[in-house]
Amino acid sequence: MTRTPRSFRALTATAAVAALGLLATACGGGDGDGSSDAASDGKPVTIEYWTWTLGAKSTVDAFNKTHKDVKVRFTEIPSGTEGYGKLANAVKAGNAPDVATIEYQMVPEFASQGNLVDLTEYAGETVRSEFPKPVRSLVTFGGRTWTVPYDVAPQLLYYRTDLFKKYGITVPRTWDDFEKAAEKVKHRDKNVRLASVPKNDPALLAALAWQAGGRWFGTEGDAWKTGVNDAATRKVTAYWDRLVEDGLVQTFTSYSPEETKARAQGRTLSFLGASWSAGGMKTALPDLKGKWAAAPMPDWGTPAAGNYGGTSYGVLKGSEHVRAAAEFITWLTTNKAGVKARLADLESPSSALPADPDMREVAAAAFDTSYFAGQDVYGLASQQADTIVPGWTWGPDQMDVYTAIQDATAKSGFTAGIEAGERKAESGITDRGLKLAE
Repeated sequence: MTRTPRSFRALTATAAVAALGLLATACGGGDGDGSSDAASDGKPVTIEYWTWTLGAKSTVDAFNKTHKDVKVRFTEIPSGTEGYGKLANAVKAGNAPDVATIEYQMVPEFASQGNLVDLTEYAGETVRSEFPKPVRSLVTFGGRTWTVPYDVAPQLLYYRTDLFKKYGITVPRTWDDFEKAAEKVKHRDKNVRLASVPKNDPALLAALAWQAGGRWFGTEGDAWKTGVNDAATRKVTAYWDRLVEDGLVQTFTSYSPEETKARAQGRTLSFLGASWSAGGMKTALPDLKGKWAAAPMPDWGTPAAGNYGGTSYGVLKGSEHVRAAAEFITWLTTNKAGVKARLADLESPSSALPADPDMREVAAAAFDTSYFAGQDVYGLASQQADTIVPGWTWGPDQMDVYTAIQDATAKSGFTAGIEAGERKAESGITDRGLKLAE
């Protein structure tokens, strides 16, 4: 569900979060024991790797072919709250994997709960030397490195070029343009809509709020501030609630067969995605090759984007092979062979935009642009990464906030969702023994 030279400017308030000392002090038990990395029998160390990301199998295969002392065993897990719940439960049960994908919005929460090993000793220098400062700020808190960045995920609008032409609409530049185009499409064909906005994807709602200038979390001295229902976010939810009420957009469940079918049949002309969406379209909609294109996300009057996902890699508490796990993570995120392997998987192609600036050319070269009729999707994503609005901070109870938003949105709409999310944000902070600003 994830920044370059992603000059991806100050996306988080690193200094403020570090000043809290919240994440650092709340992570007792996060140390790993790398003493078992060297197998006494001369056999390679085997580490477990859990993820949902595209290209994972090809990455593991490439690593195993080129490394003798460390081998990786890959297990696919669900994305979203289900996947994170599985990881958290595995840590509690003492059978967690060595390496797991951790999206940026989950790093503060997983670190504060003690689920992550402090990687400062093993990967801190790599993070400092290979990634731009704004990207480092997403994985470094309290002066400690908790995960290693892989990608950033600026928002993009994907649309059917042939059907836009058929219905006489142009790519909307602003959200006002988007609404007018939606009205035109509905007027032309009652069975077709410009787009679908899912009610079960709080990460998308967060990205839209981010683009509009929302600030769901922040800090004040040594306390957390919350603003899940701030003015900018309420503007966003009011907009989408209105479009849903007026029947201008569909509300298919995200990633559902119904959603995919509507796109395949031309009943949904566009969708709100990110840089990583391009890869999945090749497998989900193979028969529509050459008919899709990408564009900047419509904005509120000034070019801007939110970050919709983006991933990093961490070592889970209890790992006995931290050094070997860090070796795999470093190879995966900063080695050309690792990046190429993940992005070159023909069965599950990925279009993730690497956070390491030196890896972007490798990624672009590995991506087959024929599905998009030769469009340079990577170039577009890189440009949009530079428009991501600075100042966003993720909170320490993000998964619970997402769940609250999703449940309330499904019942009563997006505005009700963020109101529920705000309540959960406040109670979650105090329930964790953290300080909430008054």
